[in-house]
Amino acid sequence: MKSRTKYGFLNLWEVIVMLKNASFFGLFFWNSFIMGMWTWVTFLLCERMPKSSLNPKKSCFMAHPWERNGRWYRDNLKIQSWKDRLPYHVGKGGFSKEHITSCSVEYLDIFIRETCRGEWMHMKNLFSAIVMLIIDPPLVGLLGSLFVILANLPFALVQRYNRFRLQALRKRRIRAVGAAGEMEQNTVTA
Repeated sequence: MKSRTKYGFLNLWEVIVMLKNASFFGLFFWNSFIMGMWTWVTFLLCERMPKSSLNPKKSCFMAHPWERNGRWYRDNLKIQSWKDRLPYHVGKGGFSKEHITSCSVEYLDIFIRETCRGEWMHMKNLFSAIVMLIIDPPLVGLLGSLFVILANLPFALVQRYNRFRLQALRKRRIRAVGAAGEMEQNTVTA
């Protein structure tokens, strides 16, 4: 008989041993369950994150020098040729990320924040690959981890790439709005 913790659950080590000895279909079921639950919890956390947590000026969302403001993704990964083939989620409130519907600075700020949200979620989902490596037999853990990486990393990269492009567009809009404001002030009407 299996020993239980004071809360009636199996201890973690016993669960890992049970999974390592499970059949292929048992492993498939439990890996699918773990990935699904992990993704669901991450999604719920992501949807409820305060705006301050999704600040594009946070170090995790800032461009690294090697990314060259997104040019690395375009030049080395050819991201423009495949990014539009990926499915996307329209978040609560119906904010569609498929096309830019406004060029106002406020709209671009919302769009940029949504890229932070998407990147955060997909990057946190990648941690489930580590769980699979720990709980599964080596080959199954590697295959499961590869699936998790393929199901999340491209989406996170697209979010980063799009954010850098949107930030450049935002800077141009701010300059254009500033120039238009100066022209308006310098215009003399009789």
